[in-house]
Amino acid sequence: MAALLLAVGVLVAAFVGYNIGGSSTGVAFGPAVGSRVVSKFGAAALMAVFALLGGWTIGRNVIDTMGGEIVPSSEFTLPASVAVLFFVGVALLVSNRYGVPASTSMTAVGSIAGLGAATGTLRMATMGRIVSAWVVAPVLAFWVCAVVGRYAYPYLDAFFRLDVPEDGLLVWRDTGRVSYPVGTNDDATPRQFLAAFLVVAIGCYMAFSAGASNAANAVAPLVGGGFLSASVGVLLAGAAIALGAFTIARRTLDTVGNDLTDLPLLAALIVEVVSASLITVLSVLGIPASLAVSATMCIVGLGWGRATRTVRANDALSGEGRAPMAMGSLAAERADDPRDVPRIGEEDPEELAAADLFDPAAVGRVVILWVLTPSVAAAASFALFTLAGILG
Repeated sequence: MAALLLAVGVLVAAFVGYNIGGSSTGVAFGPAVGSRVVSKFGAAALMAVFALLGGWTIGRNVIDTMGGEIVPSSEFTLPASVAVLFFVGVALLVSNRYGVPASTSMTAVGSIAGLGAATGTLRMATMGRIVSAWVVAPVLAFWVCAVVGRYAYPYLDAFFRLDVPEDGLLVWRDTGRVSYPVGTNDDATPRQFLAAFLVVAIGCYMAFSAGASNAANAVAPLVGGGFLSASVGVLLAGAAIALGAFTIARRTLDTVGNDLTDLPLLAALIVEVVSASLITVLSVLGIPASLAVSATMCIVGLGWGRATRTVRANDALSGEGRAPMAMGSLAAERADDPRDVPRIGEEDPEELAAADLFDPAAVGRVVILWVLTPSVAAAASFALFTLAGILG
């Protein structure tokens, strides 16, 4: 019976990792695939390698936290481990069903916290540290990108001019299932090849941070309970993430269905660097956190900061001006030279507010579900393990 239950636990863990690979590949390599720098197969291969690398190195810190610091490792009996993973799997199913990216890290922590609350073993100091990071990281993501958007973005856009030819840098041959490059576009410039390198390199960095943070979501309960070693757990999570990257992620990459690819290329790279750096630092500290939450707040911050260039800080403080709130400013026409960038307070508000980057109502719905999903997971976990304690 125990062997069967362990097999179920491994299958649920693999299901969680499979869905992580499917969603994270689009976030990491959507810009690269959308600009035809790499193929979907190449994106999946890079995701598999760098997610495993992230999980194998600093991802172990997150496994240690989730597998023994939120509640003692002794609480992760085999039934409890399977139940925690079940809640994470259900959250993924719901998020996929309704097209809302639920945070697997937050859901997993909520499920473990419910277990600890029901058994009286929840370590509040650890939970306080994790929840504090959940609050601080999105705020920090917003303000870092807001500062970049207000003071640096138009100059970086004019200086680097990161773009690629509409028909791509490479000439591709499609065999039906796999595309591979057979030459380069004669119209491509060295600057555009530099842009392509940056897109791929930062996508790999994003994949590394996703693996570092998310490997624990799939296997921490099983590792914490001693049913798998940390190394075997990371390999299981890495294999499942790779499977998701090579299968269901292809549909995401077909439509380039993630928020980052709605941005200009430079903006997408800034969002990826800042959000991936935050998650990597938190993973080093052993704190599970949501890459999707940080990335979304980066998008909002970058667009808002760019839009505020129509107003000087002194005018805003004195009430003589008001910064626009529309996020379409990132798509505003770039200057041909950094020296031609208008100064703060001299830009045209109509140009910076020309289009919306995102739907505020949709963002509000996503944020509510980010809060609601781990809360529901914690409540359901608490109810289940309380009932199990009564019946046991």
